Amino acid sequence: MSPSDSPRIRILHVQPRLPEPLEPLLRIAHNLYWSWSPEAWALFQRLDPALWDNLHHNPIRLLARLPQARLDEAATDGDFLAHMERVRERFRAYRGNGAWFPGAHADVADATVAYFSAEFGITECLPIYSGGLGVLAGDHLKAASDRGVPLVAVGLAYHEGYFRQVLNTDGWQQERYPEVDFVSLPLTLERAEDGEPITVEVPFPARPVVAQVWRAEVGRVPLYLLDTNVPANDEADRAITRRLYGGDSEMRIRQEIVLGIGGLRALAVLDIHPDVCHMNEGHAAFLALERIRRLRAEKGVDFATARAAVQVSNVFTTHTPVPAGFDLFDPSLVQAYFEGYAGELGLTFDEFLALGQAPGNDTRFNMALLAARLATHRNGVSALHGEVSRRMMRSWWPGLPVDEVPVHHVTNGVHMRTWISPEIQGLLDEYVGNHWWEDPADSDTWSGVDRIPDERLWEAHLAAKERLVAFARGRMLATARHHHGSPTERARAREVLRADGLVIGFARRFAAYKRADLLFRDLDRLFRILGDPDRPVQFVFAGKAHPADDPGKEIIKRIVHMASRPEVKGRIVFLEDYDIQVGRHLVQGVDVWLNNPRRPLEASGTSGMKAAANGVLNLSVLDGWWDEGYDPEVGWAIGAPEEYPDDATQDAVEASSLYDLLEREVVPLYYQRDEAGRPREWISRMKASVRQLCWRFNTNRMVTEYADRFYVPAARSGRARLADDLARARDVAAWSQRIRDAWDGVKILEVTQDDGDQLHVGEEVAVRARVQLGDLTPEDVAVELVHGPLDTADRVHASTACELVLRETRDGESVFTGTLVPDRSGLYGYGVRVRPTHEGVAFPDELARVAWAGSE
Repeated sequence: MSPSDSPRIRILHVQPRLPEPLEPLLRIAHNLYWSWSPEAWALFQRLDPALWDNLHHNPIRLLARLPQARLDEAATDGDFLAHMERVRERFRAYRGNGAWFPGAHADVADATVAYFSAEFGITECLPIYSGGLGVLAGDHLKAASDRGVPLVAVGLAYHEGYFRQVLNTDGWQQERYPEVDFVSLPLTLERAEDGEPITVEVPFPARPVVAQVWRAEVGRVPLYLLDTNVPANDEADRAITRRLYGGDSEMRIRQEIVLGIGGLRALAVLDIHPDVCHMNEGHAAFLALERIRRLRAEKGVDFATARAAVQVSNVFTTHTPVPAGFDLFDPSLVQAYFEGYAGELGLTFDEFLALGQAPGNDTRFNMALLAARLATHRNGVSALHGEVSRRMMRSWWPGLPVDEVPVHHVTNGVHMRTWISPEIQGLLDEYVGNHWWEDPADSDTWSGVDRIPDERLWEAHLAAKERLVAFARGRMLATARHHHGSPTERARAREVLRADGLVIGFARRFAAYKRADLLFRDLDRLFRILGDPDRPVQFVFAGKAHPADDPGKEIIKRIVHMASRPEVKGRIVFLEDYDIQVGRHLVQGVDVWLNNPRRPLEASGTSGMKAAANGVLNLSVLDGWWDEGYDPEVGWAIGAPEEYPDDATQDAVEASSLYDLLEREVVPLYYQRDEAGRPREWISRMKASVRQLCWRFNTNRMVTEYADRFYVPAARSGRARLADDLARARDVAAWSQRIRDAWDGVKILEVTQDDGDQLHVGEEVAVRARVQLGDLTPEDVAVELVHGPLDTADRVHASTACELVLRETRDGESVFTGTLVPDRSGLYGYGVRVRPTHEGVAFPDELARVAWAGSE
């Protein structure tokens, strides 16, 4: 029978038939709140624990797969119904409470923040994430829900998601892409009043691409996912939302057009008009252009005015510590997709292209640069990453000292109720207070951790550890069966790891700079550590390499081969197919969390935060968040925060430091036991880890910081720029254009000082600057004295800027004067500069023109 002769199949969406008493289960299942509520999780697990685990913790599929007899039984089980009612009432109370944001920011309580991300890691049954970026985005939504931030989120509905990892018998990573059944996920297809799916058209060359919209409820936050796999599209367009980070550069730009432009249009179709847009990485940067295009179409204004109106309400977060992490597109590819769109913006294509091109010879279109130029609020994801980002992006703001490059930082966090084990959550409820998760950024609240009895904390940790051991053995046995392993291999899989031995975990993306194999530089020392029969040490590894990253795959292969060596005796384990489920078991169940990237290439690293919240001690390089969080009471620092002449030297020094710490501190401390067999000093450090780190490194604190520092000012500024028919935006645009047109005429003609170069701390130095302003007026500029101690390269370090005062204007020249007072001895320097100034325009966030004395 030919395909054309095949019978036509009609697809039916069959829902489970729940007995009436169980109908609330479907409503509970359709809000992902259950994923961070231990009580809701336990409700579904109670119906069939094995099936719950086998179905990747998907309550919709669980209810569909349960035998009708089991559902009928649950409908008459008084204990189960009481449990369900408790979950329902707590969820009602959660959704109905006042939360923090509306009370703290009443004037913008009705604002909407739209958070765009290429991936979201919320729970394992919704596979639209690859790793840390997505999990951070998922935790961001959960915390926004907890805090009542008026946020909606936008992403893509990947029908094959990110790949599932399978290792062959040689340990080489292979990728599988199973189809995701969206109908059996906790998602709802958005429909119009006539019942038809709501769709949006996205502009592509020669034709529009159509996307339908799925909605996930994340507590109080809706997440909208665009899906191009619809009959209206041809096969190439249906494939746009097939795989996360799949395909070539053209597929990437197509996905980012759907995310940024299509995502904003989808919100408009849903009658959602965001006051603030947050771009989580540069993938969504095209949304900034779409905001400008929409405003031009609505108000009939030029590009500059529309840009001035919306730029102040855009937020951009960068997560990469290296320029190679930015998405870069060839100009010809950009032209193919945006030549016509540029005209809708009122730009020539060359003007459009310049928005994403960095100064210099690189003509590629940089998505991070586009996002940075069209957002007024920019940040890295840890204090150290903020410094790295300012150095990395310095060329984008010529003339600014590195410490003035307008990229700030908000250190990442993790959503505590998602990642802390149920046992430890119970202890926190009892000893810290059952609202510990609600407003956790309060160190005093967490002093209650010290009241937890040692034996109860240790028992809670051992319960999670035993779950990890059982989970690891199950995974290893499944791998052995998949490879048709011998009875001996299967028996070995059933015996990997011991709950009474020290377990050290390492789980993350396998990229070369993360150095998952640093532990294997000196095998003699490693085998001595592993071979001590009285103090067993075990390592559990998990993680995926990007499908195109062969060096990362080689590292995985090396670990797998190492685990099979007879000297190891089952004390090194690699768990296949790292995902949220694997991560949860690891961060809750290991004793030590190992992280050894090359500093400063770890932007943040949130897995160590998850571990710390469970009382797991960190053993890490001082990079990312650990550079802020490290304290000898809560873990160990590998190496020192210093620079090395080359990678080989750094690897050798830090590998030696790692072995030293394991041999001299970590292992002895873990096996230092009291008469009851408990490691009292270790437990003390576990408490310190929870007490010192939970209140700082959590997403509720993080989202509060985003709201206070970015969302609220952005909403206020955006509304002010739009008010009175864009009067302020028009004024700013006209002034900015005047500055740009006249800036070449600004020159500092002369700088003089009254005293010589020798002086004492606290002495005043009078400085006088003669300035030519050309077509500008003294009111258009600020003339500043920038001063501070010099570093080893004779650059002003930690500079201070003070404004000079206009004294006279004559014959096209203006004279400004002021005083310099050095506050420390040693080499000290100063410079004079002119910069634009205008009420309501922040320098250098929005307009960064600078003229320095002595520069041409």
